[in-house]
Amino acid sequence: MKKQILVLTACAMFLSGCGRNEVADVSLGLFTTKDVKIDTFTDPLVSGVTCHVASIEANLSLADPSDSSIACRQTGEITAAMIASIDKSKSGDVVFSKSKSVLFKNMKIRRIFDASSQTLMYLSYSTKETSGSFKHSLSTVPLWGTQAYQTPQVAAAQD
Repeated sequence: MKKQILVLTACAMFLSGCGRNEVADVSLGLFTTKDVKIDTFTDPLVSGVTCHVASIEANLSLADPSDSSIACRQTGEITAAMIASIDKSKSGDVVFSKSKSVLFKNMKIRRIFDASSQTLMYLSYSTKETSGSFKHSLSTVPLWGTQAYQTPQVAAAQD
């Protein structure tokens, strides 16, 4: 059993350094093993949206802290066809996930569409309660000024 835990720990530490979406790594100081990592991703269905997510990673720990911060912006064209292809339910769709522990804690990002304000919302959250709270962060991308924008009355009538 100890050998299996050691192998899992080694694999987790090896894989934690392989983030292909990582664009920044900021040390929190000389006497700590924790860093702020910033990942970037482009929404798979709405390619005109890019998000950056900052979170703490502890290099010698089996579980990273649950706190995260997200900022999403329009970085390209957003079309009506892209918006037509997304999940429009109240819970939205998971567009990004990252393991934060070998014990089933993940950071996930959901895209949720608010038809009444013609806005894409991106919710970053932890799947495991920490200190009595599920940590989360929200960023929005309004469709105003894009090809996908519809006046709210028209959008509400289509749903």
